[in-house]
Amino acid sequence: MIAVALLGAALAGCGSDPASAPRHSADRPSPSAPQGEGAPKTASAPTLAPGPGSLTPVFKRAPENPRGEKVVALTFDADMTADQGPRAAGGEHFDNPGLIADLRRMKVPATVFMTGRWAEEYPAEARAIGTDPAFEVGNHSYSHYAFKSDCYGLPVVHKDAVLADVEKASAQFKKAGVTNAVPYFRFPGGCYDDEVLRTLAPLKMTAVQWDVVSGDAFATDANAVAEQVLAGVRPGSLVVMHCTRSAAPVTDTALQRIVPELRKRGYRFVKVSDLIRGAAQH
Repeated sequence: MIAVALLGAALAGCGSDPASAPRHSADRPSPSAPQGEGAPKTASAPTLAPGPGSLTPVFKRAPENPRGEKVVALTFDADMTADQGPRAAGGEHFDNPGLIADLRRMKVPATVFMTGRWAEEYPAEARAIGTDPAFEVGNHSYSHYAFKSDCYGLPVVHKDAVLADVEKASAQFKKAGVTNAVPYFRFPGGCYDDEVLRTLAPLKMTAVQWDVVSGDAFATDANAVAEQVLAGVRPGSLVVMHCTRSAAPVTDTALQRIVPELRKRGYRFVKVSDLIRGAAQH
């Protein structure tokens, strides 16, 4: 029961935007920023310039561009914590291949924020996602433990182990054969502070948050999830969702409504790298 509660807290955190977390964002992306060892990347993935005090920059959404183009990025967290191996061995599904297949069928590009433990558990799926040009893979840590205290009850990574946790995830991506990893990091639970932004700075990554919470974690009403997304999306929005069958069972069904409705409204689906690149051009 404790493990279930912690996963619930973690996924709820992935769909929340903690008020206590300070915001740092650069005014102008830097497409040619050098990448650290812990941030495998595609050649064309842009990053933001460092934030104040050379902190890791944080990207939440793209500004509306002067031409009024409607773009939106759907992101999916592939969550699995370091201690959930026994549950996977017992038959619990932390993956959702049907959702990924439907994204392909609907021709929706997306950014998947993957934990290293997930890639370790599902290497073939990680490789399939990580070699498909429709997708890009962001780093969601190895352990899915919190990077600051008081983060939805998650265990906390010791400050001296933060870089190692991120780099361990990158190593798992490489081992699985992921080739389209991008230098973007999503904090477990969305929780961070200046100290961890400073700690991660040597990796030259961009931390990616969101401005639209789907509410799909443990949801049982696909229409409610769809309504929440459709009500929140604005040009340049970044939506957080999950591709985990056991913890987000109605996400795929919700997408069957979200995708055609947003297209009807004139939206084009892009990846996070496209949002950042577009921001650099305006």
